[in-house]
Amino acid sequence: MTATTLRGVLLAGGTGSRLDPLTKITNKHLLPIGDRPMVSWAVEALAKAGIAELMVVTGADHIDDFVRLLGDGKEYGLSSISYAVQANAGGIAEALGLAEGFAQREPIVVMLADNLCERSLRATVQAFEEAPIGARLVLSKVAQDEHLRHLGVAEINAEGIITAIIEKPAVPPSPFAVTGIYCYEASVFDVVKTLKPSDRGELEITDVNNHYVTAGQLTYDILEGFWGDAGESIEAYYAVNDFVRQEGVNKP
Repeated sequence: MTATTLRGVLLAGGTGSRLDPLTKITNKHLLPIGDRPMVSWAVEALAKAGIAELMVVTGADHIDDFVRLLGDGKEYGLSSISYAVQANAGGIAEALGLAEGFAQREPIVVMLADNLCERSLRATVQAFEEAPIGARLVLSKVAQDEHLRHLGVAEINAEGIITAIIEKPAVPPSPFAVTGIYCYEASVFDVVKTLKPSDRGELEITDVNNHYVTAGQLTYDILEGFWGDAGESIEAYYAVNDFVRQEGVNKP
């Protein structure tokens, strides 16, 4: 199979309520991490993974700030950055759906802009470029059950196959959290259109991922090194900040 170059979709919307009051006057992805705004690290991660064309999806209140910061993407080695507005906080899957035209019926890599990884995502992107079927997720091993209870967690059978992704499990079925990094085949937008809002009124990305579990078309990689969700809580934000300043991220 001929490898397909993936486009990237960077999701940078949401209300940022878990980082209140830091987010009362700005989007959380514009808060500083180390020596630059948080979103800059995510753009760099995707560029280093081989992404050339990127779409940033964010809310209307701060889209001009993202345009001023990121511009046309040339500073990051991208060929272009496009922008889309998510009018309401309708969930990660809804935000993904806004990128359908940008994707042009080609496979994509999706990243939540508050995720930071110590190591490059290039191997995951390259593997999906070579076989862009179904979905490919990035997992991270998390030692603390209390932390896992606030995340999406992969249930993995003895053959190493994901059998379900469970959101915020009372009893985590494994130590492997689903990070906010996903590769999807072109048909993912058709899947999004079938979703029903969850109890919190949002279209959930876990429902998209479980669609591919059911179809038997979900693969995954396990990250080496540090992974942090800087938008999870104020404590997590400062923990990620400390790691980035001391150790750095997006390393080969």
